[in-house]
Amino acid sequence: MELKEKKVLVFGAGISGIGAADLLLGMQADVILYDGNDSLKEADVRAKLPQGAPVQIVLGELPDSLIEELELVILSPGVPADLPLVNKMREKGIRIWGEVELAWECGDGDVLAITGTNGKTTTTSLLGEIMKAWKDEVYVVGNIGNPYTEAAMRMTEDAVTVAEISSFQLETTEKFAPRVSAILNITPDHLNRHHTMEEYIRVKELIAHNQRPEDTCVLNYEDEILRKFGSGLHTKVIYFSSLHTLEQGIYLEDGDIVFNDGENRTVLCNVGELNLPGRHNHENVMAASAMAIAYGVPFEVIRNVVRTFKAVEHRIEYVTEKHGVVYYNDSKGTNPDAAIKGIQAMDRPTLLIGGGYDKDSSYEEWIEAFDGKVKYLVLIGQTKEKIAETAKRCGFHDIIMAETLEEAVQICADRAKSGDAVLLSPACASWGMFPNYEVRGRRFKELVNQLA
Repeated sequence: MELKEKKVLVFGAGISGIGAADLLLGMQADVILYDGNDSLKEADVRAKLPQGAPVQIVLGELPDSLIEELELVILSPGVPADLPLVNKMREKGIRIWGEVELAWECGDGDVLAITGTNGKTTTTSLLGEIMKAWKDEVYVVGNIGNPYTEAAMRMTEDAVTVAEISSFQLETTEKFAPRVSAILNITPDHLNRHHTMEEYIRVKELIAHNQRPEDTCVLNYEDEILRKFGSGLHTKVIYFSSLHTLEQGIYLEDGDIVFNDGENRTVLCNVGELNLPGRHNHENVMAASAMAIAYGVPFEVIRNVVRTFKAVEHRIEYVTEKHGVVYYNDSKGTNPDAAIKGIQAMDRPTLLIGGGYDKDSSYEEWIEAFDGKVKYLVLIGQTKEKIAETAKRCGFHDIIMAETLEEAVQICADRAKSGDAVLLSPACASWGMFPNYEVRGRRFKELVNQLA
């Protein structure tokens, strides 16, 4: 789509919205930056834009007269695609894109895109490092914290973009078609946004919707939803499996990660050589490796990177050991399934800090995954009563309520004994107590390091 002199509304004045506005300016579009939060100050929003940027800023209510002039709307990921205002624009025939579609239209080179409920950040970071070891021009973007739109204008035809794509971003794609895609897993999450599991699954599967027969989609063989999805795809499919030996694909066998192309069997590495603990991380390594193999990266390059790669911040991240007690930050465990992976990675008695913002999740499977490891469950945030009731129904009663993260950390420090672990793995979003899981995780690490 030609964007020059088109009147484009960017909906949302956060990091993604600012990145989109800046990219549109580079494409010589006529840009309006809109946010429904009327408590924002125009001067503060304008200060985030390039100095002197010719951007009209509208806060609060959006006039109907302005809507009539629009030719395109770019939704920030945090703006629900089914808002009445968005539906009103859609009914008027205005095209609705997200930042991913905008960056895809404006950027050059190949895209390797990753989605899934859990494991996206680790897999994206690892694949990014693999590509950087092989290619000169690599961008690691998306939900990982680097807006795709900020990098798009710099991309050349030789660029390789590794993108972490959330369901929020996928629901506003139109022609987005990565060379290699991956869906790591699908478990209930963000149902307050997508409303039904069927819709959440549909949106996740959009990552492969526009791929061509010569492109590749990497899927988790252990996920029944994805196994069924892969059987109907017209693109190439590579499965990864942590529990089955595959005739074709990448899998775990006697501690080795093995790739079989149907004719040749190649051992990539042994999991004992990895710095990433837990079966879920072995799956992340397999997914990243499969994507790299599909793109043509030599085995030796992949092998060298996976052996040296370390866990990303906030994902079962070792913090420190004090008085024989080991502290782990798993603030990125923002839903029950991710938090299950956190507790499964623990190999010692654990004091677990959980709770936060309610995303309409259910917590039975998380509680059942404690498997005798959890000594105390220390709960904070909006969901603490809901989780406590669920835990008691599941037969777990060693529950302590805390008002703040500070109090929770101190409770754990007071009750932990040498040989125990303290794990922040909330199974909930951070909103209401912290702006995001990164701030929550860093605060946890500060509190731990301040302990006597």
